[in-house]
Amino acid sequence: MDNFAYAGERFADIQILRYQIRDFDTLSLRQKCYVYCLSKATLYGRDITFDQFGKHNLRIRRLLEAVYVNFKDRVHSDEFDALEVYLKRVWFSSGIHHHYGCEKFLPSFSETFLRGLIYETDVNVLPLHDGESVEDMIDELFPVIFNPEIFPKRVNKNNGDDLVLTSSCNYYEGVTQQEVEEFYAAKRTDDKRQPSWGLNSTLVKDEGGLKELVWKREGRYGRAIEQIVYWLKRAEEYVENDSQRKVISLLVDYYESGSLDIFDRYSVEWVKLHEGQIDFINGFIEVYGDPLGIKASWEGIVEIKDLVATKRTAIISDNAQWFEDHSPVDSRFRKKVVKGVTANVVQAAMLGGDEYPSTAIGINLPNADWIRADYGSKSVTISNLTEAYDLAAKGNGFREEFVIDNYTKELIDRWGHLCDDLHTDLHECLGHGSGQLLDGVSPDALQAYGSTIEEARADLYGLYYIADPKLLELGLLTSPEAYKANYYTYLMNGLMTQLVRIQPGHQIEEAHMRNRAMIAHWILEHYGQAVELIRQDGKTFARINDYEQLRMGFAELLAEVQRIKSEGDLSAARQIVERYAVAVDENLHEEVLTRYSKLKIAPYKGFLNPRMLLVKDDSGNVVDVKLDYTESYTEQMLRYSHEYAAL
Repeated sequence: MDNFAYAGERFADIQILRYQIRDFDTLSLRQKCYVYCLSKATLYGRDITFDQFGKHNLRIRRLLEAVYVNFKDRVHSDEFDALEVYLKRVWFSSGIHHHYGCEKFLPSFSETFLRGLIYETDVNVLPLHDGESVEDMIDELFPVIFNPEIFPKRVNKNNGDDLVLTSSCNYYEGVTQQEVEEFYAAKRTDDKRQPSWGLNSTLVKDEGGLKELVWKREGRYGRAIEQIVYWLKRAEEYVENDSQRKVISLLVDYYESGSLDIFDRYSVEWVKLHEGQIDFINGFIEVYGDPLGIKASWEGIVEIKDLVATKRTAIISDNAQWFEDHSPVDSRFRKKVVKGVTANVVQAAMLGGDEYPSTAIGINLPNADWIRADYGSKSVTISNLTEAYDLAAKGNGFREEFVIDNYTKELIDRWGHLCDDLHTDLHECLGHGSGQLLDGVSPDALQAYGSTIEEARADLYGLYYIADPKLLELGLLTSPEAYKANYYTYLMNGLMTQLVRIQPGHQIEEAHMRNRAMIAHWILEHYGQAVELIRQDGKTFARINDYEQLRMGFAELLAEVQRIKSEGDLSAARQIVERYAVAVDENLHEEVLTRYSKLKIAPYKGFLNPRMLLVKDDSGNVVDVKLDYTESYTEQMLRYSHEYAAL
């Protein structure tokens, strides 16, 4: 791949990268048109995500865009530069809260400066409500933008708080945490196949009590969903097989009805769909953005199967039963028969919603436990994104600063990328797909701790098995030393280096970061003879003394985390997360930030999408789809705000 794909724009704590779709030109015209239509359906969900992340986000974005476009060629000052950075952060985070830490980020320009620009902007391009004055709009939006006490966190998981009232995400209106929990508890039955109650609705309270505003074509977010449905129907014209057509038809039915029963039917058919080179995710999927883990953010991704690299994940999925049978967890919590576990390596072809610009590198769906148990799951590792990350990291000085010695650096240089991909495969394909709930245990039993426990379970599964001789037997690794690269980088990250993503004085909030911290600090406390933090040349380093004993520790913790999940032990989940996953050592945090700042590395990265352009002949017939990689971050964001403005 050309290096241009990885050299990206920098602002705040973010670097923007490009990814390339290597195999796009090998697709047939029909396949390219299928990808094109699915990509359109992916991009039309953008405004939904903005609104879900905060009820003022869309208006703030549109206000800032109007001001920026009006003055970008006429005003040159430090404050205008600060406004541009703030707008870029809003684009990146789909709102005014940090995409990862969820804390509100504040502008470095003044209220007076922004007010002056607004009054010099044509009112016809400002996001005014009918009959609303400019001053009324300013009175509503300025406190949201500038006051740190208003909507301070998008997702608050602080133990003891009312997590609904203290979170700024836009899934609830006028309700308390207790009211939400009681409302959905009343819906649940003993039927293991019941829907994921509340997944696709806003819960509000009015004079008539609590009610759900369902996200569907004739409901909330209807205008955006109408466009998504339109492009899904267009995609049906180009499907590779009848199974894809059935999946799309069910997804359209779900969007039009809002029925969670139809969503489950769609999810089952999607899991069973294996034919064809092209797949996609589109809908209200992940619940990490809801402090209670009930409501799902909108996300989309279009995938092209990497036929060569998928041989690796096929080996893993073909042996899923062996891994389940040899898991160190209690036999009561293992699946007796593993069904439908499939894993592919794919190339991202388009990212949208909660998967854009910051995105996952591995995905395992569906989330419903009963579908996993009865039909299995599908996992993907996204190869063109992991390659982009890896190439962007080369030569940045991070390993030299934080890895303890040359022996370990050489391990990581040789095996790090492969083992990271392999850990992702094990995490997504086997980890999330493993284990079972005991009869009568609700999937939501762990409440706000459920996401952290689930991610820890999947990570521990990967950590345990990446050191297993079975991987050598299967040809997935060629050296019995390779896994050590993954063990070191994982523990170094969980104990130290992920702290660069935390602001001074803050605790750890995000579920994946909590998971890594929980595992690393539990291991440090219980297996301190195997791993320790030491001082060397005036700096703190992680040192691993016994890799084999570490694996024993991962096995012990995996067994306990699976027990917590399978039994729905909320008390144990709360205890282990609060003890090991939340608090930050202030002195170590300060040291890590100081060392990291000298490297001039952005701790967060995200991606630009390629632009897909239709090529037509003189009669107007589409003869090709071409990819354009030249669009800048600002150009893409402003174009998306214009072309895909659906709400």
